[in-house]
Amino acid sequence: MIQYIYLGRIDYPEALRLQAELVDLRTQDLIGNTLLLLEHPPVLTLGRNARRANILASDEILARRGVTLHEINRGGDVTYHGPGQLIGYPIFDLRSLRNSTGGRLGPVDFVRLIEEALIRLCSEFGVPAGRICGLTGVWCHLRWGSPLEKSCTTDANQNQSGPEAKIAAIGIHVARGVTSHGFAFNVTTDLRDFALINPCGITDRPVTSLEKEFARDSTTAKSMPDLESIARHAARQFGFVFDQQVLALENLDALRAEAKAQAENLKGSSVSEKSAAEFPAEDTPLQVPPEIDRLRHAKPRPVSA
Repeated sequence: MIQYIYLGRIDYPEALRLQAELVDLRTQDLIGNTLLLLEHPPVLTLGRNARRANILASDEILARRGVTLHEINRGGDVTYHGPGQLIGYPIFDLRSLRNSTGGRLGPVDFVRLIEEALIRLCSEFGVPAGRICGLTGVWCHLRWGSPLEKSCTTDANQNQSGPEAKIAAIGIHVARGVTSHGFAFNVTTDLRDFALINPCGITDRPVTSLEKEFARDSTTAKSMPDLESIARHAARQFGFVFDQQVLALENLDALRAEAKAQAENLKGSSVSEKSAAEFPAEDTPLQVPPEIDRLRHAKPRPVSA
C-alpha cells in the first residue's frame, strides 16, 4: 500500500526535516511506503553533481527575488522549485517493491516508474509526454521517432536540436534501501523563474508546464484543476504504476500515530517472545519427578519362565 499526504505549501528546510523523520520511521518499518505531495516557496536546490555555474543569477538577484539556495544529497544538478509546482517526495523502501521480472526494484527502475507515473498524469489531461534516452525526467513536444522506450539505447545527443521541453525533473537519494527527494512537476509554475538557472544543467532545451501544454492542446474552455486535485491524480497514477493500493491520509499526525502504534506492537511482540523463551509452559515439568527417576534407575526384575 502507498499512503499519501498533501501538505500544501511548506518551506524547503521543513521539507528536509520531514523527509529525514519519515525515512527514519520507514527504515524501522514503523510506517509503510509514503508519498509526500506539496509545493515550495521559490528555492534553488543543488544536487550532488551540481555546478555553481548553472546558477545564472547573482546572489543579490536571488535575494531580491526571495529565492533561497540549498545544497542537498539527491542526484542531479540544479533545480528550481516554486509556487504552482507539484513536488513529490516518495519515502519508499525499495526492498518492498519488485520489478517487471519479479526481482528487487533498483534505483534506476524506481526513477523510470516515477517517470511513467508522471507521463500517465500528463495523459490524463490530454498532454502527450514521454522520455528522452540519457536525460532523466518527463518531456513534451517529442518528435516522431524520439527514443521513448524504457529499453532504448539511442544517445540523447542525436536530438540536440530538438524542440523537446521538460515538464518534470526527477532526482532521488537512497540510503539503506529507503528513498527520499523525488520529483518536481510543473503545473501552473511561472516559467520565467527558470531563467535563473540552466535547469538540471541542460542549456539547449526549454521547460514547460501542464497549464501551458493544456492550453496549447485543449479544444475546450476547461480550466486547470488546483494543485491539490493534481496531487490526487498523481497519487492515483503512482498506485497504478507501482501496482499498489493508494490511501490518502488527512495529515502528518495520522502517520505519526500509525508509527507510534506500530512501535508499541513491535515492543509487545518482543516482550512476548522473550517471555516464551525464558519461562517454559506451565504443563512442562521443571525437573523429572523422583518416582520416574527411580523407575529409570531401578534394576530390571528377572522374568519367570
